Amino acid sequence: METGNSARFAKVVFTVAGIWGVLIMTPLYFTFDAIGRAFPPPITHPDLYYGFIDVTLAWQVAFLVIAANPIRYRTMMLVGVLEKFLYVTTVITLAVHGQLPSGQAAIIAVPDGTLGLLFAVAFFRTAVSIDSPLAPEKMRAGR
Repeated sequence: METGNSARFAKVVFTVAGIWGVLIMTPLYFTFDAIGRAFPPPITHPDLYYGFIDVTLAWQVAFLVIAANPIRYRTMMLVGVLEKFLYVTTVITLAVHGQLPSGQAAIIAVPDGTLGLLFAVAFFRTAVSIDSPLAPEKMRAGR
């Protein structure tokens, strides 16, 4: 597969993921009390609630950085895969143990799991061959 098409695929995947995440997470800053009412009991640790939003938003920025130059930040794609799959595993585990309703778990696990798979595909599709002009000089010199 041509490197340009592969990089384009990764660029689209990570751009969509970053924008989607910002759109989904930002409103949570303004719904602290509403979430406590909708899903009792009320949240008792606002530092953990807002900290989760902060870290998640930081990852959305990381996805947008990866999208800006998928070849350069290819290794970070693996960290993105890890981030998605760890969260999906946590959500599924909570659901299995009855600590999260299965419908709510599915709403979280399906999109994040799908993004994790797309991140993995993007990683493998952006592999740079030694002959590519995008390959680091030390790769081409060491053949």
